[in-house]
Amino acid sequence: MDSSSGSFEGPVVVGLDGSRPSLVALRAAADEAKCRSAPLHVLRAWTLRSASRPPGLPPATVPSLDEYAGWMREHTVRVVADCLGEAEEVTVGAPRGRAVTVLLAASATASLLVLGHRGRGGRLMLGSVAAQCVRAAECPVLVVR
Repeated sequence: MDSSSGSFEGPVVVGLDGSRPSLVALRAAADEAKCRSAPLHVLRAWTLRSASRPPGLPPATVPSLDEYAGWMREHTVRVVADCLGEAEEVTVGAPRGRAVTVLLAASATASLLVLGHRGRGGRLMLGSVAAQCVRAAECPVLVVR
């Protein structure tokens, strides 16, 4: 924290998994970034289990990790543009890894971490990723319902 201004430096980071709560969190993060005059950084962490299959591949073909990474980034850029519009200045990252690990690492340099209250995993009031980030993040965490 910059003690002279009383404000946190660093981007507003939002975790996106494509679920409805994460899209609501994306809009909230964009608003927070504007209010703070901070950059917005969208992260879509993925593993081979959670990644959608790149389109257009022949049946019984296994995509390479590079193909998965390119597809996940491309898909995330499209989702962000559909949700926020093309005018928003956003950095999009689609690193391979567990969501909790990726988001906690990003929290080390973020001014705020924004998450949906739950992701794709069911009917919990607070999803496991959000719960773990609230407990262990190195910056403030905003969980959006």
